[in-house]
Amino acid sequence: MGAVPSTPRHTSTTAETAEYLIGTFVGEKSFPLASDFWQKLLELPLTLRWSSYRVQQACELFAQNNHHTRHLAKILIHLSWCLQEAVRTSGAPSVVYLKAINAVYFSSVFLKYIIENSQSDNIEELCLSLLENEPVPKDFMTDQRIENLLMHNVLTFLGSIDVSPTTSLLHQELLNFMLIVMSTQLLSGPTPGPKDVNPFLDAAMSQESLLVSSVVRRLLLNYIMRSRLPSSTAASYSIFSEENQPGVLQRVGSAAANFVLLPFNYLVNSNSEGSRNQLADCSLHVLLVLIHYHKCVVSDESITDRSDDSASTDPVSKVNTYFTVNPYSKALENARDIEFDRADIEGNAQNGPVVRLPFASLFDTLGMCLADETAVLLLYSLVQGNSDFLEYVLVRTDLDTLLMPILETLYSASRRTSNQIYMLLIILLILSQDSSFNASIHKMIPPGVPWYKEHLLHQTSLGSLMVIILIRTVQYNLSKLRDVYLHTTCLATLANMAPHVHRLSAYASQRLVSLFYMLSRKYNKLVELRDDKLQTKAISTGDGLVEDMSAELQIYTDFLRIVLEILNAILTYALPRNPEVVYAIMHRQEVFQPFKSHPRFAELLENIYNVLDFFNSRMDAQRMDGEWSVEKVLLFIINSCRSWRGEGMKMFTQLHFSYEQESHPEEFFIPYVWQLVLSRCGFSFNADAITLFPVGMHANREIYYDERNTNQNGELNEQRVLFDP
Repeated sequence: MGAVPSTPRHTSTTAETAEYLIGTFVGEKSFPLASDFWQKLLELPLTLRWSSYRVQQACELFAQNNHHTRHLAKILIHLSWCLQEAVRTSGAPSVVYLKAINAVYFSSVFLKYIIENSQSDNIEELCLSLLENEPVPKDFMTDQRIENLLMHNVLTFLGSIDVSPTTSLLHQELLNFMLIVMSTQLLSGPTPGPKDVNPFLDAAMSQESLLVSSVVRRLLLNYIMRSRLPSSTAASYSIFSEENQPGVLQRVGSAAANFVLLPFNYLVNSNSEGSRNQLADCSLHVLLVLIHYHKCVVSDESITDRSDDSASTDPVSKVNTYFTVNPYSKALENARDIEFDRADIEGNAQNGPVVRLPFASLFDTLGMCLADETAVLLLYSLVQGNSDFLEYVLVRTDLDTLLMPILETLYSASRRTSNQIYMLLIILLILSQDSSFNASIHKMIPPGVPWYKEHLLHQTSLGSLMVIILIRTVQYNLSKLRDVYLHTTCLATLANMAPHVHRLSAYASQRLVSLFYMLSRKYNKLVELRDDKLQTKAISTGDGLVEDMSAELQIYTDFLRIVLEILNAILTYALPRNPEVVYAIMHRQEVFQPFKSHPRFAELLENIYNVLDFFNSRMDAQRMDGEWSVEKVLLFIINSCRSWRGEGMKMFTQLHFSYEQESHPEEFFIPYVWQLVLSRCGFSFNADAITLFPVGMHANREIYYDERNTNQNGELNEQRVLFDP
């Protein structure tokens, strides 16, 4: 394939013609846009099997010659024209579909090779322009950018043509193509900068709002509807060819896929999660990449250094950068339920086009697919950014549709990634910010929890189950992950739930008291280690190790205080409704004794001991034949609760934690999205070319809370759990 094959004889086979045309395409000869060569190339309805070696040869030769043939730019233009014609025919079966599919196969194979093997900082090898002396058709505007023309037509087709048996294959291939053209992000560092080169993504961001809204809507509808592609690709081609044969580039694409996948197979996750659907999954991948893209640009305003009065007022070399608005993210944030228009009631009609979605179907689909990380990330993006969808979720009477798969996934945390655990915990924290949510989950009784193996959970409310799983997650984190921020998120959610707890189950109540004991053991161990270091070595106060231990000790002091605040909130606001909590505290009251004199805990423990004194004194005064059984003690507590008036209880300001995402979280989300895409989309990328994230490693999320508002007693009033990429 080192040279252009000779023109085949008139009697040559169609396979020979295909060999000639493809060889010519990757060769040295340049064909004008209007040449009939392109029509012949794109109308090949033939089978052709190439080994991965031959595909690699073709890609190498194409990359070598593209700078003067500009065949990549030309086939992208022809792809744009094919899509324009496909849109004009409104999805009717046509030979244009064969041409469009072959064009997108060609473009995908060679475009991907150039991107992942680029040696220049700005991917000059793409050559996304025609030479000045290039002859072009009269109606072709030479001043238009090819990437803008291409993305406008790709997005127009995706957003305006419904998915049907006729169009589904082209939809699927265009979605795959979108991932390939957006993969330029993999060549950039984790922090977006003004020198990043993402021509196709930038072109997608520049589209008009109506087109953006239609694309976001179509991608989400694809995800919701989960339409199945035809049973085989060959069968799909029957609408184009009487011979019922697939297009030649289907075979080229398959061979290229076999070749290109090899270097990155070790990053591909072979475990399928949930009900996988190729079109739905790919639509979600494209949507996630689009909504999390952030373009960094240099501000026009110059920065002048005036730190030195004698210094010149000339602009210095400092660069002032900012991120442009992402229209796809805004479209998702402003999406509305197709069955309800808030503007009709509140009179606050949305300016510009609004994405209308069936929230009910989206809710059900997410509940079905939450075992997959991409679904979790979509749910996070919706509840964090779209207030209408969050409100819709909170008023659903079947919250178990979402909560049960979330809790089951957290239960199997050891088999999940840390990122997935964090996303799920943040979702729970966001939901727990609503008091009606905290109240309603205690009224829902799941029919059973067969996946929970440690204890038989019979007639356990969704609220009790949530408490159990959150505490179990803290326990798992203590022994495995040892992540402070995970503790914070779990405890913040429990604190939000505490004042609304209703009939907490016996097992959940026991686990809540055990949580204090678990954290107290960690606290005591840290105290012993710190004291040992100070006693056995002459360590200065500036010693790093001791300072680190003191900082960790302070963190666990805060954790213990939060747990005591949780118990206080239940006892102060909901004691009569939670006799099992009282029983659990009485049963393990010795765990609180060592902390009665601790300055951070004394006031909170006064309330707990006030409750203990109330019930212990009545038990002591109660004459009892025989020993106190569990049932008798619990019945006694239930009866005594009727006379509980809360005398002597100190009222503390309720803890309320809220989640707040940092203003620029892209350093986490962009690498995270691409790790998910590469592990699920079916194509991979040259690992040596990836600089977006360390290959084989996972980006870590950090969550912290900020004590911004404290009263004179050091009580935490309003907390913000922040996202720190």
